Amino acid sequence: MERFELHIFTALCSINILISCLLFSKITREQRDPYMDELFHVPQAQKYCEGKFNEWDPMITTLPGLYLASVGLIKPVVWLSDLKGKVVCSTAMLRFINLLFNTGNLYIIYLIICRLHPKSQFAARRMLSSLILSTFPVLYFFTFLYYTDAGSTFFTLFMYLMALYGCHKTAALLGICAILLRQTNIIWVAFCAGTVVAQKLDESWRTELSKKRDEKSLSQVPLTISGAMRVIRFLLDFVRTANNIKSVVLSTWPYMVIAAGFLFFIVLNNGIVVGDRSSHEACLNFPQIFYFLSFTLIFSLPTSLSYQRVVRFFQSLRKQPLTYLILMIIFLVLIWKFTFVHKYLLADNRHYPFYVWKRIFQRHDLVPFLLIPGYVFAMWNFLDTLKHKSLFWYLAFCVCLVLATVPQKLLEFRYFILPYLLYRIHVPLPSLFRLMLEFSLYTVVNAAALYIFLYKSFKWPDSTDAQRFMW
Repeated sequence: MERFELHIFTALCSINILISCLLFSKITREQRDPYMDELFHVPQAQKYCEGKFNEWDPMITTLPGLYLASVGLIKPVVWLSDLKGKVVCSTAMLRFINLLFNTGNLYIIYLIICRLHPKSQFAARRMLSSLILSTFPVLYFFTFLYYTDAGSTFFTLFMYLMALYGCHKTAALLGICAILLRQTNIIWVAFCAGTVVAQKLDESWRTELSKKRDEKSLSQVPLTISGAMRVIRFLLDFVRTANNIKSVVLSTWPYMVIAAGFLFFIVLNNGIVVGDRSSHEACLNFPQIFYFLSFTLIFSLPTSLSYQRVVRFFQSLRKQPLTYLILMIIFLVLIWKFTFVHKYLLADNRHYPFYVWKRIFQRHDLVPFLLIPGYVFAMWNFLDTLKHKSLFWYLAFCVCLVLATVPQKLLEFRYFILPYLLYRIHVPLPSLFRLMLEFSLYTVVNAAALYIFLYKSFKWPDSTDAQRFMW
């Protein structure tokens, strides 16, 4: 990082921290008591602050990483400042931990973007992209509450950064931290391993192409049966070569150790979820991938959508009508046979997905099927924006994306945070104009979400407590 860029980025971080602290102060004054999932997280963290590590709330479904991190950050501050009483692990103090994670996310995202886009001569675009992604509306909202999202994002992105630099042992240790905050982060540990394997495959694939003097782009995904068979044959040849397997194992063994440990945990725990399992049952909810693609299209509109891209989509549609027809039929079957609706989605009117489902999907029985053309375009746009990536990176990311979304029965936008950020940081850096459009979109959405949360509270008939709308 050059000195000028360092000064500008430091100023950017300072402004971000100042604005976040002001918002944090306002939100904490308006909502002093724990709210929603905080009703479980805050008391559990307070028990850890008191040294009661053997007490556990059975309603909590994640591992204690958030509480351990909180105690590890708060206790030194308490010792240095000689704080005493309830303020030590108050709701406000615990929430403030996520502000620290938010600052860390800004810096980690910046480093990842610098690593992925080193040839970009526009430092302003790198810095602005980092700021924008650190204020991604769903993630930024939960920065002000004591949820696992900010910490989970921090450790997962930190792990990926270390993997990009080839520090796989460090990445694996950070992966353990990420899993301790949310068990499903094991998928992104697998993604880090997958990128290493993809790099090995890319090298072998490139060697094969050079031997055959095939000038076809490595990143081009074969869409024909013969192309797919060619890739399958290549993969079979790759795994049959002992040197290839040895190279992969030597590069990914830290992640394999974590995978083995996680399998042992699943056997010991009789499942992934700890605590209340009734509300977190896995299923094959294939439409979740369609919801994610739509979510991604909406939030990436300023940077991904263009007239030229729309034209290319219709050209592709005209050239391969049968392919798209088959794809739409597959989507129709997946929606028809594999749509699951969680009881919380239908019952909790404090979450935005409740209204999305009620006012869009439940408007008519045909609505989910009428949205299929939009899903097709969202998928095409998603893949087209990543067309510069190699074939095997593509496959690793798509497999992990499916694993991270499809088993979830509950439609929860928080589950889309990490997949979206990992998608967005790999997209080529947009122009400053497009970045400003994206920043404007995020700012408007953030302002609206926080305004509604603070000033549009309501009460249930059977409760005197103020209820607030949230993601």
